[in-house]
Amino acid sequence: MSVHTAYYSSPIGLIEITGNEDGIASLYFVDTKIEGADTAHTSLKECVYQLDEYFNGIRKEFGLKLNPKGSEFQKKVWRQLETIPFGKTKSYLQISKQIGDTNATRAVGNANGSNPLSILIPCHRVIGSSGKMVGYGGGIWRKEWLLNHEKNIAFGKQTALFN
Repeated sequence: MSVHTAYYSSPIGLIEITGNEDGIASLYFVDTKIEGADTAHTSLKECVYQLDEYFNGIRKEFGLKLNPKGSEFQKKVWRQLETIPFGKTKSYLQISKQIGDTNATRAVGNANGSNPLSILIPCHRVIGSSGKMVGYGGGIWRKEWLLNHEKNIAFGKQTALFN
């Protein structure tokens, strides 16, 4: 089964989306487009549409078929990330408690950092126990932007950020 690639120009940078009939496999911030992207694929079109709604303050939850590749532990952590409410944060320790292992904080951090579906599986909503912004593959500035974006929408301060 072939993998399709699409790009979305967000207010915080270019996003590369890959997937196929089995679902969206990855969503990463990138510097450049690869020629020949297949934006016509149905699953990718829907992802681009939902990202546009998210960045414009319309969408708070994604309704996409996801197909991330990872270990069973990573998938367990990623499922917990999906339970973090829009506009809220949790610490790595809170996530490790939710999966039943308070000693797994570092492993939770590693799984969070390995999340191939940035934004869709909201790893940006995980912060340090002290409240500090720590670790984000797309850069801390993007993490802060995403959290501020969500908090503004959650508290009714939204204006269209991007068209």
